[in-house]
Amino acid sequence: MARLFGTDGVRGVANEELTPLLAMQLGQAGAYVLTKERDHKPTIMVGCDTRISGGMLANALMAGACSVGANAVYVGVIPTPAIAYLTRKYKVDAGVVISASHNPVEFNGIKFFDGNGYKLPDSLEDEIESLIRSDMKGVKFPTGSSVGKIKYRTDAREEYINHAVQSVPVNLDGMKIVVDCAEGAAFYTSVETLKDLGGNIVAIHNNPDGTNINANCGSTHLEELKARVVYEKAALGLAFDGDADRLLAVDENGRVVDGDQIMAIIGNHMKNNGTLKKNMIVVTIMSNLGFSLMAKERGIAIEQTKVGDRYVLERMKEIGANLGGEQSGHIIFLDENTTGDGLLSALHLLQVLVETGKSLSELSSVMEVLPQALVNAKVPNHKKESYMEYPEIAAAIEELNRTFEGEGRVLIRPSGTEPLVRVMIEGKDQAMIQREAQKLADLIQNSML
Repeated sequence: MARLFGTDGVRGVANEELTPLLAMQLGQAGAYVLTKERDHKPTIMVGCDTRISGGMLANALMAGACSVGANAVYVGVIPTPAIAYLTRKYKVDAGVVISASHNPVEFNGIKFFDGNGYKLPDSLEDEIESLIRSDMKGVKFPTGSSVGKIKYRTDAREEYINHAVQSVPVNLDGMKIVVDCAEGAAFYTSVETLKDLGGNIVAIHNNPDGTNINANCGSTHLEELKARVVYEKAALGLAFDGDADRLLAVDENGRVVDGDQIMAIIGNHMKNNGTLKKNMIVVTIMSNLGFSLMAKERGIAIEQTKVGDRYVLERMKEIGANLGGEQSGHIIFLDENTTGDGLLSALHLLQVLVETGKSLSELSSVMEVLPQALVNAKVPNHKKESYMEYPEIAAAIEELNRTFEGEGRVLIRPSGTEPLVRVMIEGKDQAMIQREAQKLADLIQNSML
């Protein structure tokens, strides 16, 4: 049986794969595992993004938590990084976010944070999953006054805004910024924060209706933002995803500035100011080769991990780094929060613009982005880890590695959250690498169906 938890919690089509029953079981098992060592009545904080299934799943999960004797605090629609921060601030025992991040509205997900605001290690996720599969064996369900209760708070997002502003108190004083909120959890917090700091904000996709989250907008669909930045003659554009834990940017000319470039800009600024701990940035194997070349030239050390911001975070904690992230825009500022934080990323980027007086296009030239081609092969979810067991696929990958050796690289990996195998090729000739990536993705898809 496939593992319940992926690289970012439990994901699936809401009410089909991720049912209210499963949400309740996750609430029961999660509350029990995360709080069983406590000698007090535990409390779990719960928030969600804007998708229509969020309330259904949040209430089911909170019912499960209450059934094992834990209290729940529901803070409503709020960014994922806000839950990580507020879990620590309010000293609750755990936090839960109901969100499927950048995925379409029919999907949803459940991810847990421990009492220190960190995503759970595999071992704790396995313990939660094992308890669910055993039908909560050995767990006593309280009655009477020992049952948990739910409290509702409406002020939590203001606390998160205050934290962001205090962490990076940049003066935006009239700077024109286009902000794409992805019809998601950033629709209030990002716009209000940037306005509070003096920005002239043009907000787009900030009217969520429960069904339009990530629909041709946000960090995975930048076309409208690119055009709007140029039309508005704005200094830059900022794009969040559905749960606002990632950020991509667009410069004043309408060109995309991805997570690698954002980390390069901020990392160099931090190094120059003496705030980049160990002069080191933690990235994943998906980071562009141009990032490594930039770092070598600038005297910045690079640590690489497998894909997933949780693995970036684990390595940052191990080595004492305070900046790390992914090309996709998950960027972690460990001095200020314990997970990827789109709002903090935006404020740090804006701070560099203000303090240097340079445009985003100037700043992003700090690294040369080498051409990359990324093509997804759709495969059955239960087969995605076994692509190398197909001889024709293994042979094609080996041949590609020989072709690009010394002048690029080939990276194949199953998605942690979707039924996909991702094919990424990096090289000098965009047309060639796109053609070869498409050919390999087609082979994988056709072979594994």
